[in-house]
Amino acid sequence: MSHDAATGFGELRIGNLGVRIAVDAAEVEAAQALRYRIFYGEMGAHPDAVTAAAERDCDAFDDVADHLLVLDYDRGEGADAVVGTYRLIRRAAAERIGGFYSASEYDIGPLLAQPGNVLELGRSCVDARYRNRAAMQLLWSGIAAYISKHQIALMFGCASLPGTDLDRLAAPLTYLHAHHLAPPELRPRAIPDRYVAMDRLDPAAVDPRAALADLPPLMKGYLRLGGFVGEGAVIDSQFNTTDVCVVVKTELVTEKYSRHYERKIGGRD
Repeated sequence: MSHDAATGFGELRIGNLGVRIAVDAAEVEAAQALRYRIFYGEMGAHPDAVTAAAERDCDAFDDVADHLLVLDYDRGEGADAVVGTYRLIRRAAAERIGGFYSASEYDIGPLLAQPGNVLELGRSCVDARYRNRAAMQLLWSGIAAYISKHQIALMFGCASLPGTDLDRLAAPLTYLHAHHLAPPELRPRAIPDRYVAMDRLDPAAVDPRAALADLPPLMKGYLRLGGFVGEGAVIDSQFNTTDVCVVVKTELVTEKYSRHYERKIGGRD
């Protein structure tokens, strides 16, 4: 696992909460257990026998990823404190395992052709008791510190809408396609055998403000940072979600978060 000090940015603390990269296997396993509780316990994902027995959401990509953690030190130290997580995979890490997770759903060739470092984000979740502004800002500040340290130019990942009922999701999918489609040079496309059209309604019949308000908080966060979506959605039956590929140029992330917190974050270079 990528646990050497060079992957991290120190730790940002606000009160009893902190954000940093996991430093040992126990912390990664705590993140995987949190993912299992939320994805399979709350969101209706369907575990296979091995996943159900282990009560951990894990795959081969975890072994090459950096795991960003939100920790509540009122709960203890290390693994006991994990209340939020985000999986971060850089280009070099993906090359060690043969590619990015998103490539199972999207042709990400246009993104990989971009100069500079790229970062895939995924498996984001926060314990229900911490789904508040403070914890989410801390998580985003950790991402900002990470992309600043590693000079990431572009980040992307599969973001999920809950459920697989395309009629129920027609309005948000149409809104995303009409208002946030990535420019051609940055536009991933769902792979042909998983492609689901996003332009399901007449855009004029969709209230943009209402559609935006109904999006999951994480997706709204990407869009606030100037994020785009790829062409086509993908149904993920295992996780009971409908996925879209989100692409964010990182300048706005670092402007919004890194400058504000620079004096509080150690180990920057």
